[in-house]
Amino acid sequence: MKSLSTLRSLIAGTFLAVAGLLSPLPAAAQSAYEAPLPADINTNPDLCASLPCQEVLPGADSFSERMGKPSYVEAYRTDNGDKQLVGYVFLSTDIVDIPAYSGKPVITLIGMDTQGIITGTKILRHSEPILLLGIPESVLTKFVNQYLGKYVGDKIEIGKGRDEEGYIGLDAITGATVTVIAQNQVVMRSGVAIARQVGILKIEPKPAIRFSALDEKLGWDQLVKEGSVQRLTVKPEQLGMPRDDQPYVDMYFGYLNTPSVGKSVLGDGGYRNLMSRLGPDDHAIFIVSNGSDTFKGSGFVRGGIFDRVQVAQDMDAYTFRDLDYLNLWGLEAAGAPSYKESAIFIIRGQGFSAAYPWKLVFLANKLDRETGHRDFVSFDREYWVLDKYQEAGRPTVVKPDAPWVRVWKMRAVEIGLFTALLVAVAVVYASRDALTRRSTRKNKWPVNAFKYTFWVISIGFVGFGLLAQPSITQVLTWFHSLLFKWQWELFLTDPFIFLFWIFIILTTFVWGRGLFCGWMCPFGSLSELIYKVAGAIGLKRFQFALPMKWHNRLKWIKYGVFFVLLAVSVFSMGLAEKLAEVEPFKTTFLVGMFNRAWPYTLFVAVLLGLSIFIERPFCKYLCPLGASLAMPSTFRWFGLKRKQECSSCKACAVGCGSLAIDEHGRIDHRECMHCLDCMILYTDEHACPPLSQERKRRTKAGLPLTPIGKDGYYIPIKPVPAAAPRA
Repeated sequence: MKSLSTLRSLIAGTFLAVAGLLSPLPAAAQSAYEAPLPADINTNPDLCASLPCQEVLPGADSFSERMGKPSYVEAYRTDNGDKQLVGYVFLSTDIVDIPAYSGKPVITLIGMDTQGIITGTKILRHSEPILLLGIPESVLTKFVNQYLGKYVGDKIEIGKGRDEEGYIGLDAITGATVTVIAQNQVVMRSGVAIARQVGILKIEPKPAIRFSALDEKLGWDQLVKEGSVQRLTVKPEQLGMPRDDQPYVDMYFGYLNTPSVGKSVLGDGGYRNLMSRLGPDDHAIFIVSNGSDTFKGSGFVRGGIFDRVQVAQDMDAYTFRDLDYLNLWGLEAAGAPSYKESAIFIIRGQGFSAAYPWKLVFLANKLDRETGHRDFVSFDREYWVLDKYQEAGRPTVVKPDAPWVRVWKMRAVEIGLFTALLVAVAVVYASRDALTRRSTRKNKWPVNAFKYTFWVISIGFVGFGLLAQPSITQVLTWFHSLLFKWQWELFLTDPFIFLFWIFIILTTFVWGRGLFCGWMCPFGSLSELIYKVAGAIGLKRFQFALPMKWHNRLKWIKYGVFFVLLAVSVFSMGLAEKLAEVEPFKTTFLVGMFNRAWPYTLFVAVLLGLSIFIERPFCKYLCPLGASLAMPSTFRWFGLKRKQECSSCKACAVGCGSLAIDEHGRIDHRECMHCLDCMILYTDEHACPPLSQERKRRTKAGLPLTPIGKDGYYIPIKPVPAAAPRA
C-alpha cells in the first residue's frame, strides 16, 4: 500500500510538472510562421530595401524599384562599372492570392534569371498549422528548393511526374499535401506572369470567337439568369472590416462584343458606336457597381492604371489604363438596376479569346486582425459566352482541377478504405445490443474483438498511416470561418479529416462523443491499448482510478482548456494554434516524437507513461477536443440503457473505466467512452445483481428461465389459460 501511495503521489506531481509544458515554446529564430513583415511590403516602391532579394538571385548587387503590373524588380550585376540585367525578383502576393491549408497565402520571394530559370525561393511568412512551432523550417525550405533550376514554362506537379505528358514531379511534404499543392501554384503562376510580362514567355494567340446569327433583345433579368451578365460581390468582412449590410463592392459585368448582349445593354445605336471604335483584336466588357467603395481604384487618373480590376484568362492577366476606359452612359436593358459607378473597359491583344472562359478579378488589401498587417487578396467570377451565341459552339476546354479535387483523386483508394472503416464502425456500434447480449462479464470477446481491432486500425492506418488525427485546431478553424469567411475548400483539402468530421458530427448527435473518443480516436486508442497491454503483462496491480471526488473536479480542466483556446482564437488564431500544443496529437502522429524539440517529446512520453497506470488520463482531464464534443453529446438521440434498479446498484459503476456512472447509477454521456462493459453486464444474468437475484428466485420456485428482453429484464411468463370444462 505504501508503494501504491508513493506511486500515486508521483503521478500527481507529474501532472503538475506537465502543466508547465502547456504554454508554447518560443518560436525558433527566424521562423517564417506568422513572421512579422514590413507594413509597406505591398506598396513600398523599393521592394528590396527590406526583403532579402540577393538570397533569391545570387550574384545580383543592385535592384530597381517596383515596375510593371503585376509588379517585379529588375536585378543587376555590376561588371567593370557596367550594370548588366541578370534577372527579376518578385513577391508572390503581388501576383497571386492562393490560400494554403490555413486559408492564408504562403508569402514567397522568388528570383528568376533572364532565361526564365528560377534562381531562388524564400518563404517569408506562412500560417500553416502543420508547419507550426517545433517542426524544422528546413522541411518547407527543402520543398521550395526543388524549384531551383526549373524553367517557369515547365509543367510541374506534386508527386510522380508523367513522362508521356511532359510533367515534372516534385516530392511533397508528408502530411502537408494541400500546402505544397497551393505553393506549387504560387511559384509557377507567379513565374509565368512575370516571364510573359518581360517577354521570356510569349502569349500564344487563341482562336477568335465566331458569333452565331442569333440576335435578340433581352431584359436584365434574362441576361442575369442565362449568365450573360455575371455578378461579383465582396463584403466588408471579407477584407477584415466590420460586418455591414452594404457590400464593399457589388459589381455586374458582361461581354459586350456578343451582339445580343451588347445590343441589350447598350441599345442598337450604342452597340454600333462601340463596335466602330474597336480594333479586330479588341474586346469590350462593361461593369456597373454599387457598394461602399469603388472598383476603379486610386489609379483612376490620366495616364494611370485601374489597379483594382483586371481580366484573367489561363495564365494571362489583362490590366487597364486610361486609354482602355470608355464612359458607360446608361443601361438600356429593361429592368436594369440603378448603380453608383460604371465603366466600359477594352481588352487588347491577340492572346485573349472570348471563346474560352475568362474571369473578372477584383484586387484589394485585406486587414489581418491578428497582426494589423494588410495582405493582398483577390476575388473573381468566371464568365463564358453561351454556346447559343457561338457559331461553332465553344471549344473544348479542360479546366484544371481545384487543389482539393486533385488531393481526392490522388488518394481515392485510401479514401475508399477509410470511408469503409467509418461505415463499419457505425454499423458495429449500431448492432451493440446483439453484441452485448452474446457477451458476458467473463467473456467480452464478441464486443472486444471488434473494439480492439478498430483500436489497432485507428492507431496504425488512421493515425500513423493517413495522419488523420482530428484536432481542436479544426474546431477553432471552423468557428473562425463562421465568424469571418466560410470556405468549403479549406475543409475539403484534407479528405480524411473532412470525412472523419462528418462521422464525428453525425455519431456525436446520434450516440454521443464516445464512439469517436472511445473507438476511433488514434491517440485515445493508443492510450487505451497501452493500459490494456500493461494490465495483461502483470502491471494490473499498479493500475488504479482516481477517487470519484477528484475525478469530478479534474474533468472540468479540459472544458477550461477548450474555452481558453476558443476565446484566444477570436483575437489571434495563430496564438490559439500554438496553445493547442496541449494536444499531443501532432507530436505523436503528424510529426513524430523524435522530430520535435525535447519538451514536446517529454510531454507525450509522460502522457503515454501515465496511461500504463491510469485509463485514458489525457482524454479524461486535458483533451479540449473531447470537451468540445462532450457538450453536444448532451443532445444525443440515443443513450445507453438503464434499469430502475440501476439507481441503487453500483455494479456497473465499479467497472466503469471512464468513471462516467454516478452514485445514482446515471451515465454521464459527456464522459462515457462507450466501452459497453456496462451493457454487457446489463443482460448478464449471472453478473447483473437484479438479474442474478431474479434468476435465483425463479430457479428456487421451479419457474422456467425465459429470455432476457431488450429492457434488461426477463420476459414475463404468460400464464397458461385453464382448460374449459367438458360439456
